[in-house]
Amino acid sequence: MTSSATPASPVVYKPVGRLDGTNAAAVEKELLALMADSGYAVRIDLAALDYVSSAGLRVLLVGAKTAKAKGGKLVLASPQPSILEVLKISGFDKIFEIQS
Repeated sequence: MTSSATPASPVVYKPVGRLDGTNAAAVEKELLALMADSGYAVRIDLAALDYVSSAGLRVLLVGAKTAKAKGGKLVLASPQPSILEVLKISGFDKIFEIQS
């Protein structure tokens, strides 16, 4: 996982590979810490994410709820077609802003 930010833009978080039960707790902890450091403005770049499970979807939801509660915003970006399909099936496309 990597992250980057510029002063005028949200921090970018890039999960790589899988986001599932084996790493969801660690990713959630990392994401929430990153959000706290960045003022809760986060763009999650999903381009390198190959798989997301329900545990991974939960991490995204926790991040979005935390950002909203703190006056920030979490945006999902560049999902691969299979990930976009999961987001649509789960209804997350109605909850999150998804940028291509």
